[in-house]
Amino acid sequence: MTATASLRGGADAPIGPPPPAPDLPTPPPPVTPPPAPAVDPPPADPPLVEPGAPPPVADPPPGAVALGRVHARRLREVYRSAGWPCCDAVEVDLLAAGLLERVRSTHGHETLRVTDAGIAHIATSLVVNRAVMSKHETLVEQVAREMTRAGRVAWRGLSLRARLPEAEEGGKARWCIARPDVFSIRNTSVEAYAQPIVHEVKVNRADLLSDLRKPDKRAAYLDLGGECWYVLGCDARGRPIGEPDEIPSECGVLIAQEGRLVVARSAVHRALPRLPFSVWMALAKAQPVAGFDEESQDLLGEIAG
Repeated sequence: MTATASLRGGADAPIGPPPPAPDLPTPPPPVTPPPAPAVDPPPADPPLVEPGAPPPVADPPPGAVALGRVHARRLREVYRSAGWPCCDAVEVDLLAAGLLERVRSTHGHETLRVTDAGIAHIATSLVVNRAVMSKHETLVEQVAREMTRAGRVAWRGLSLRARLPEAEEGGKARWCIARPDVFSIRNTSVEAYAQPIVHEVKVNRADLLSDLRKPDKRAAYLDLGGECWYVLGCDARGRPIGEPDEIPSECGVLIAQEGRLVVARSAVHRALPRLPFSVWMALAKAQPVAGFDEESQDLLGEIAG
């Protein structure tokens, strides 16, 4: 062995890692977390809502189309018609939701067809409409019966020609067709004593607010009747769908609660010397609601039998 090999420790001597550079910090040794104590698992997160309360409404998925009554109405119109496109925003929403589909004929004409999903949407909307109309018609029937019990003659679903105020002073007279839910007059042969009254029934708050934004409709009712009343139903919690302060002061307010009609505010009475001839003709052609006297006669017939 030479002196050089002896100084180097031999060819087989192990060579260790080089020492760290003096300008680099030495990394600290890894810290091992202590083991978790053997205890019961933590309780689950508390619920976001109280027990029995409805779950929170989740956000709609991105790109979802909010369909309303106007969409359901358009679907019914397309279903009843030949399906010619209108090319508006409502039609775009229905096409994007998959409720309508485009069909091209052999001649290149494009029409619309209601899909199976659209048929299901129409059926669902009809169920909701029937439920609302049933509630509305029930209250209309109750108001008409109350008028007959008060000795009046009542009609439902009349179409009466009414005069509206001029759009500007000195302008042309305006006319419209009003359809009050209940129209009644006193059971008298003296025209000046007829005292016509209009009742407008509302069972949905959205419908009420929409109606209050139509001053011409209210003006038509006031032209036809010496008194105009709004009859308000209640929601699922038994609360009236509107407050008397929301109804214009010239109209009375009745609240339908627990099967009774409660006067929340009396209507302003205006004397009408006579009814227009067109109204008399409409009343003569229409069938009034069966009166309370007729019900009494039926009861007497059952007792006598």
